[in-house]
Amino acid sequence: MLLRILLPALLIFFACHSAHKQATQNAAVVFAERPKNIILLIGDGMAVPQISAGIYWKGPGKSVWEQFPIVGFHKSHSADEKVTDSAAGATAFSCGQKTVNGAIGVLPPDNRPCRTILEELDAQGWATGMVVTCSATHATPACFIAHQDIRAFTEAIAEDYLNTPFDCFVGGGSGYFDDRPDKKNLLDTLKNRGYVIRKGDSFNRIPLDGSAPFMLFTAEREPGTASAGRRYLPGATQKICEYLKKRSNKGFFLMVEGSQIDWALHANDRNWLKAEMLDFDATVTAALNFARTDGNTLVIVTGDHECGGASLNAGDGKKNFRPGFAARMHSASMVPVFAFGPKSESFSGIYDNTAIYAKMWAALGNTVNPSK
Repeated sequence: MLLRILLPALLIFFACHSAHKQATQNAAVVFAERPKNIILLIGDGMAVPQISAGIYWKGPGKSVWEQFPIVGFHKSHSADEKVTDSAAGATAFSCGQKTVNGAIGVLPPDNRPCRTILEELDAQGWATGMVVTCSATHATPACFIAHQDIRAFTEAIAEDYLNTPFDCFVGGGSGYFDDRPDKKNLLDTLKNRGYVIRKGDSFNRIPLDGSAPFMLFTAEREPGTASAGRRYLPGATQKICEYLKKRSNKGFFLMVEGSQIDWALHANDRNWLKAEMLDFDATVTAALNFARTDGNTLVIVTGDHECGGASLNAGDGKKNFRPGFAARMHSASMVPVFAFGPKSESFSGIYDNTAIYAKMWAALGNTVNPSK
């Protein structure tokens, strides 16, 4: 009888305590009217099923996804197909317009280059950078700095990095810059322009005081997997936020990608997926912690598309679940968008993936890219 009386009271207490803790956590942040900085985090292949799995793997109340006050959804289709690829998906984010699958920063029908938000902000004096778990020439990072008809033109994409004086890059792909069929050494060119070039996943001898631009290559081609011990993404995200803040008084734009979520889904590999989702959870946490302290930073987290036709099915025991897969390719499912910080409220609702670009500019005070 006593248990019947106390149990409802205890449930109410813990529910109120949790709500108070969450409210206190967010109420402690004093936001600026508009952001100076934007951190756009992309979980490649990540949609509702993958995020749901990440929440359950992390445990009740422990996942970063439950800390966002604003959630919306975007429609991910490309210009020519209902199911997008990463190139068209990332071009929608970077340029604000739909393109065909496989295109990197160019628009139909004539494949004309579109100026990306990273390029435009860099030209206006913002600090800019990217941190990824793929190579520099892979689709998502390429779409923020390169302009090529076909995503497979990796050597040409690497050359496009010479056209924008970005501040930093962390990820794989050094071989596309210095081990090329044409024998060009693009890393020497970057060094001659004042870039510090390092290989490995250590930030030793990297100018985090903001004194110089740099590229830190974590692999010659593609970095290793989180399940095999790759761990640099969360720490690099935190370090790069602090570094970019020192590079410009105007503010910064940082794109971070959990690239291998998609690869795990293409492989229908549950263990790989779990490791990548937990790694991305820690990465988003690092960005959110920076934004809470800074007060001038807008954090946006989304995926470019869903992959694997993933579902969460009953597992062994009542408290377990087992990810299932209907395919090894992308799907047309809508993708959630999480936002935190100044002007985050504009990211609620349902909209095209291209609207993320427009909403970022509007948050900064420009309704459209001023170069258009």
